[in-house]
Amino acid sequence: MNAFERRLSEGRDELEWLYMELYNNRERLEALEARMREAYHQRGQGLKRLDSQREENPEWFRSGKMLGVTMYTNLFAGDLKHLEQKLDYLSEQGITYLHLMPLLKMPHPDNDGGYAVEDFNQVDPPLGTNEDLSHLTAAMRRRGMSLCLDFVINHTADTHEWAMRAKAGEQEYIDRYICFDTPDIPRQMEQTIPDVFPETAPGSFIYQEQMHKYVCSSFHHYQWDLNYRNPVVFNEMVGSMLLLANLGVEVLRIDAVPYLWKEIGTTCRNLPKVHTIMRMIRLIIETVCPGVILKGEVVMAPWELAPYFGTLEKPECHLLYNSSTMATQWSALASSDVRQLKRQLDDLHSLPSHCCFVNYLRCHDDIGWGLNEEFGKSIGMDPLEHKKYLYRFFEGSFPGTYARGERYNYNPATQDARTCGTTASLCGIEKGLYEQDGWQVSMGIQRDLMMHAAMMCMAGFPMLSSGDEIGQLNGYAYHNDPVLREDSRNLHRTPFSWENAALRTQEGSVQQQIWDGLRQLERLRAEEECFSPQAWVSTWDTHNCSVLALVRTTESERMVCLFNFSGAWQAISLDAMSGAFVDRITGKDIWFSDWKLQPYQYCICVQKL
Repeated sequence: MNAFERRLSEGRDELEWLYMELYNNRERLEALEARMREAYHQRGQGLKRLDSQREENPEWFRSGKMLGVTMYTNLFAGDLKHLEQKLDYLSEQGITYLHLMPLLKMPHPDNDGGYAVEDFNQVDPPLGTNEDLSHLTAAMRRRGMSLCLDFVINHTADTHEWAMRAKAGEQEYIDRYICFDTPDIPRQMEQTIPDVFPETAPGSFIYQEQMHKYVCSSFHHYQWDLNYRNPVVFNEMVGSMLLLANLGVEVLRIDAVPYLWKEIGTTCRNLPKVHTIMRMIRLIIETVCPGVILKGEVVMAPWELAPYFGTLEKPECHLLYNSSTMATQWSALASSDVRQLKRQLDDLHSLPSHCCFVNYLRCHDDIGWGLNEEFGKSIGMDPLEHKKYLYRFFEGSFPGTYARGERYNYNPATQDARTCGTTASLCGIEKGLYEQDGWQVSMGIQRDLMMHAAMMCMAGFPMLSSGDEIGQLNGYAYHNDPVLREDSRNLHRTPFSWENAALRTQEGSVQQQIWDGLRQLERLRAEEECFSPQAWVSTWDTHNCSVLALVRTTESERMVCLFNFSGAWQAISLDAMSGAFVDRITGKDIWFSDWKLQPYQYCICVQKL
């Protein structure tokens, strides 16, 4: 019995039960199993060896040595071949996990940053070929790097072959989408479905004139939601996932997971059958290619996240994004108040131990101000006024702000909006450089490093946004591009500056200060025992609303991580923390009985037990 048959025998009963419960179609189940077997036999020997190694070490992705970066291939290097030539730069940075933004065949120019996919089985020609992708992943494995790719599971481009054949009237392909002949049901559903893009793409259905049907389109009008009530859709999408795995992709970022199942009278978010689908995908991946893990994009409140991990006995996603902490960190920086951040981390720490998060400050998307409004009220915050303060602060329109960013997707009915910008610009470096004010620049650098330090010390593993390691600033040229100017997210989707990257070795430059500060943090994560997955992690009370404390503990070591989110000196008191600690940032001994932190200072202090 080969490895595939052994693994299939272990999971077949559950997969069969789930599939038949959802689809009641044995013929399609048998076709799925045949496709799985074929994918296994097509899998290269090197990838099969990786599968075996990771079966022995299934928590490899939780190591303190994991360090991720996310980027667009074309913005960083042009195409896949040239990106491979830049791997030395990523190795110098200590990257072990590279997330390339969507690179499968897409229409141009309307592709939502690659999230409108025209062909799930082919690399977009301007970026390269499937062979280029396979060559890149092999080169990365030799360096100890894993490649993550987006898999846009919820929808296709309206130029996908299925959509084109649906437009031509082929019922088989119409059935692969969520379509209605009259507006009655779509209008009823839109009463309970929240808009994803209320400003730029309101509503969840479009009328397709060629088909004379109303088509579900949760995101943009050119992205059609797939019908997962149809087993053909599930089988075909799984087949495309396995093809990417066989090209060497080790992490599949499953896009928009909560949206996969639609039912009238609901929000069409987080429905139970979504978890049936994700559990089946996990079983299939573990059977065919257990060296691959699933990262779910679930932008929901902390208490809604746990179900997407499944249970220890029946897991779903290996990883989820920690989008809530991204928002609460920036909120803490703008308000100099860490109470919401501390509460949100406490909520995450209360989740079961198998829940693992990717932590980040910035990504390809906006910052959505989805804060815990009830807790905010309990500490005297008006949720709407605080949200308005935040997006005004970070767009640079609030009096006295140091930030430079832009508003995204303002909703005049709710006065809600999101925020765009790079980390460096939001932290004040751009304003300081523009005004030629060295003190402002130094404060911006300190904020930038403090925010990264807090993110790196949280439970989970850190992911940088490409360019943040050299303090890349906002790019405003998109305002003059008729294709890009309607989407303010292009403010931070800018070409990587290799000229500025060269300055990372120039003493005293902004780039050198940020690069060296991040490398110090990254080495600490890789070296310190308290960053192992076995460490217990918790917040700690500092008796100061401007200072966050995280404690990481193993059997032999205790680490206290402190972060001053304010621009003033702050005194702290840490109960039950006696004896001397060594601050790994400065090398100095510290006693917490009487300690003050400088503006935006961070400390990572270690004590042997």
